Amino acid sequence: MASLKYDYAEMIWDEIRDAAAQDRVVVLPVATYEDHGPHLPVDVDVVLATGICRHAAARIPEEVVLAPPVSHGYSPHHMDFHGTITIRWDTFINYVKDVCCSLAYHGFKRILLVNGHGSNTSPLDLAARLSVIDFEGRILCASVNHWGLRQVRKLGAELRDSDYGGTSHGGEFETSLYLALKPDLVNMDKAVDERSPLPESFKTDILAGGNPEGSDARMVPYWSSLTASGVMGDATKATREKGEQFLEAGVNGLIELVREFRQTPILKRRVQHGAPPDTKWKMT
Repeated sequence: MASLKYDYAEMIWDEIRDAAAQDRVVVLPVATYEDHGPHLPVDVDVVLATGICRHAAARIPEEVVLAPPVSHGYSPHHMDFHGTITIRWDTFINYVKDVCCSLAYHGFKRILLVNGHGSNTSPLDLAARLSVIDFEGRILCASVNHWGLRQVRKLGAELRDSDYGGTSHGGEFETSLYLALKPDLVNMDKAVDERSPLPESFKTDILAGGNPEGSDARMVPYWSSLTASGVMGDATKATREKGEQFLEAGVNGLIELVREFRQTPILKRRVQHGAPPDTKWKMT
């Protein structure tokens, strides 16, 4: 008996129709291509986000469909480093929204964007919100950074060897994960420890979240003004063994979130204006 398909790109159109009718969650990896230091390829964000999604989908194919990844994202502040490819913020938001709305048009009611690039976070939040607005609340669309999954954050607090700032970009966390997925492409001889020169309120660490010594503020200058290598963190602390544990936590954390999302009801709107107007209200 053939195994149940979960890869959207490999499904026949009627299989996609049936998957939507089964109320499977669409998992959509989103990332970008950009510098990650002298030791890692430019496809880090794509590999990590897609790898976690694919491993998770393979374990619960009856509950999800893995959409083709959106591989290009918003990264103009990295353009001083060779290899970066960036998409204008409004083009990116509309592109992702169009993908989500296409999926919703085919009957999928729950779409989860799984992000692998920090500066995609705000645009993806908007893309998810606008998709819900376009379908007037008849679908749910959400976004999550893969390092923000509950089990990843929990493991990070226990497993990491670097202090605050060691897992911001191309550091201990991302390098370890890449070692678990594509070890032959990592050059650990060139791994460095380079940290943000910014004040406490503006430093970042994707596993720890906001800096406990500062305010929860946001600022993203040109990347080359912050780091000479492209790294923001301590890549020297990365190991394949840590990466395998982070990968397992990411997979289990995503499965946990998918199941929570699948049980989330699509609640009816409470329109306070009587009968809905003939022309629907949209500001997209």
